[in-house]
Amino acid sequence: MFKPMSFGRMACGLALLATLAAPLAARAEPPLTMVIPYGAGSPNDNFARVLAEGMSKRLERPVIVENKPGANGILAATYVARAPADGSTVLIGGTGPISLNVMLRPNLSFGFDSFESVALLFEGPLTITVPASLGVDSIPELVAYSRDNRRALRYATLGPGSVMDLYGLMLAKALDVEVLRIPYKNTPTSLVDLMGGRGDVSTATPSALLEQHRAGSLKILALTTAERDPAMPDIPSVTELGYPQLRSSYWTALHAPKGTPTDIVQAISNAAIDVVRTDAFGELLRKNGQVEKTGGPAALDAQIEADKAHWGQIIKDNHIVLD
Repeated sequence: MFKPMSFGRMACGLALLATLAAPLAARAEPPLTMVIPYGAGSPNDNFARVLAEGMSKRLERPVIVENKPGANGILAATYVARAPADGSTVLIGGTGPISLNVMLRPNLSFGFDSFESVALLFEGPLTITVPASLGVDSIPELVAYSRDNRRALRYATLGPGSVMDLYGLMLAKALDVEVLRIPYKNTPTSLVDLMGGRGDVSTATPSALLEQHRAGSLKILALTTAERDPAMPDIPSVTELGYPQLRSSYWTALHAPKGTPTDIVQAISNAAIDVVRTDAFGELLRKNGQVEKTGGPAALDAQIEADKAHWGQIIKDNHIVLD
């Protein structure tokens, strides 16, 4: 014969169901999509995927990397600026995709105020590099070479307004030499020409040309840092050589669509910073010529303001405006 369940047993059963449902609800939280403005297989793509894995564990939600390369980061930044401000999308951006694009291109569909700053993550230096065949072993010798030969120094850029392009203009002003900007689609192609004598200077990142430096086909005259990098102890810094005005770097950070709730921004920020500060991620950075530079939303806001003063002045001095 059927016996109706007592109220007490029913209450216990409902409590058990509620307990079981709680973790299921947590697991059902939508994934966080990390949009990266670079292609698969690039160093930044590798950083993003390791970061995503660590953040997923800390946030207890899936973190997916989505590559949207093209247009100097504009495609990815535009996508994130237009995404729902619900904590489901972030941009792993940086100096070029955000700061330089906004300062150089007045007709963009996004600006600095299109994003919430989430977290500053890491940064890397540039270099002052010459082909070994140039016979130049120092910055003063490079200046003398240009003046003795009465010609501009040919230097590689990744297009007008790129970090390499702007740093070359900064170098020209600081050293009082003439330069000729040579645009390339990518750094490896520019280095082939540099080693072949079809260029005089590169400001590429150390990770891009350290192998050629050690092999003797290229010579890194200096890193654009305040101090030597322990991973590259034989390479001096611009500051120790007496050129502190040549210090420069490029950074990587997380940005969310404007209006993303503060508590969600802070949770994502904390998770990302926690991953970057691990020994494993630090080792990955060192192998790729980067260093930790972590901070929350306020630190990223300050970095963007510093970019306006640093790169903005170079852009203004050289009257650079891009469509």
